[in-house]
Amino acid sequence: MNGTRTMTKTKERQKVWLASLVFLLVFLFFWQAGTKPSVGGRTEGLPGPVAVAERAWEMISNPFYDRGPNDKGIGIQLFYSLGRLAAGYAAASIVAIFLGVVLGLSPTLYRAVNPYIQILRPISPLAWMPLFLYTIKNSAWAAMMVVFMSSIWPTLANTAFGVGSIKRDYLNVSALLQLSWLSRFFKVILPAAAPAIVAGLRISIGGAWIAVVAAEMLIGGTGIGYFVWNEWNNLQLTSVIFAILTIGSVGVLLDAGFARLAKKLSYAE
Repeated sequence: MNGTRTMTKTKERQKVWLASLVFLLVFLFFWQAGTKPSVGGRTEGLPGPVAVAERAWEMISNPFYDRGPNDKGIGIQLFYSLGRLAAGYAAASIVAIFLGVVLGLSPTLYRAVNPYIQILRPISPLAWMPLFLYTIKNSAWAAMMVVFMSSIWPTLANTAFGVGSIKRDYLNVSALLQLSWLSRFFKVILPAAAPAIVAGLRISIGGAWIAVVAAEMLIGGTGIGYFVWNEWNNLQLTSVIFAILTIGSVGVLLDAGFARLAKKLSYAE
């Protein structure tokens, strides 16, 4: 029975992969067919997939070159972007989980603070950029603060919801055992609310990645967002398309990592 079910799942998975491959090939065919031939070494309109693939290979084969402020390899640009992402996201996650636990354990406090959260949550993270640049006076730190603002709200809301949904029996037993607050936090609250917290972290990482790319377009200097904008100014559309695909691929990898983590931490009551 299990063997038949496994074989059915494998066949279904193969069909999905085959269909995805067909869609990709059809898309590439029409993309290449719609590309105007180059005249005198210059292509009119969008470059085709062959030109983008050639540029991609050129950049992947030497990702860490450094020829000055405006000409760095894609590996260096990603390194700066992921560094800003990691710093802002980690700080936001720590703050959001701590505040979420406090609010989740106190419904009264949650209701008192919730109106302010609802006002702050819809604000675009980029709207904070002028204030960060004026107060911090450092563009790299301002970009990290934009990541912070984009990451904090989904994790905070999910953590408060997850902690608020913990069975009272768990908390009562921990009180009977006279566990310290830290022991309750690490041994009862975090494990019980972990699926909801990770769901919030997963939503946050997607928003944070979008925010850091947009912020780097504004601050300039380094980062994959700045790379896209700089290549656009140089009319290097093959590089722009390659960078867009790279941004999407990194986003998929980040999301897949959290999806796997969520699967490991999920549990049945």
